[in-house]
Amino acid sequence: MQYSALGKTGLTVSRLSFGASALGGVFRIVDESAAIKAVHAALGCGINYFDVAPAYGATLSETILGKALHGIPRTKYYLSTKVGKYTKPGGYGDDTLDYSRSRIRASLDESAARLGVEYFDLIHIHDIEYQNREHTEWALTEGYDAVQELKREGRIGGVSFGIYPTDLWLRIFSSLQIDAALIHNHYCLNDTQLLRMLPLAAKEEVGIINGSPFASGLLTDRGPAAWHPASEQDRSLFRAAAEFCRGEGIPIAKLALQFSSQNNNIPTTLFSSANPETVRRNVAWHDQPCDMELVTRVQKILAPVLDKEWKY
Repeated sequence: MQYSALGKTGLTVSRLSFGASALGGVFRIVDESAAIKAVHAALGCGINYFDVAPAYGATLSETILGKALHGIPRTKYYLSTKVGKYTKPGGYGDDTLDYSRSRIRASLDESAARLGVEYFDLIHIHDIEYQNREHTEWALTEGYDAVQELKREGRIGGVSFGIYPTDLWLRIFSSLQIDAALIHNHYCLNDTQLLRMLPLAAKEEVGIINGSPFASGLLTDRGPAAWHPASEQDRSLFRAAAEFCRGEGIPIAKLALQFSSQNNNIPTTLFSSANPETVRRNVAWHDQPCDMELVTRVQKILAPVLDKEWKY
């Protein structure tokens, strides 16, 4: 495993990092013992950065990750969670957004208890574009101020956002002081909009965390979960791309991971799995060279949806 400096955070993170959303059953039903083994497999492969959120599985991801990390020295990993978005059990998509100072501080305490830690290396302000952006300004003012307070108090190491829309990212980079940025679904086979944000991030020494190399399941043979906003017409293009890759003797997920994780200008790429063998497989794929000629051919199939933004 190789490691890179994450902007000005002071963290040196593994080039592949572990997103814990899958531990909460966000994509499919999860076996807890296998999920814990997946975390241990990641640690064994040299992955040292783990990201989670209370919204994933209505706190289930945090609970399982906490069990998996129990007894692991805190110096062996970096950890981030998120604030502002909360989901009821069984209600994925039925979210409460609350960026008040009081809720953010309480949320941090709750996450710390579930995860068995006292300190987070990063906190991401979560999904501020949801619910038709009704709460975006609240997140960018009181929510942002509250997380900065936690940093000054020494309870967290750095301030970040975890969001999707490129226009909001451009606004944040130009107007707020942040340490890192968790940008999902914008550096993968079907979307490379992250590239135009890299100069802005580099100027401010913001550490980029590249999320969703599999485009939230679109770039897999299994396909995305039912909640994904892509239309049936869009999904058919991804199925065609996956079929083409099978004909070339390579799973589309392998090509997708290699493409997303091997750009040296991006410190780390975050994937999620609750299967230990999948974790080891992803690390092995990352270590193999990406066939850029095949990437070009796959992107031709996906041309109608290249850089398309969906409403998550």
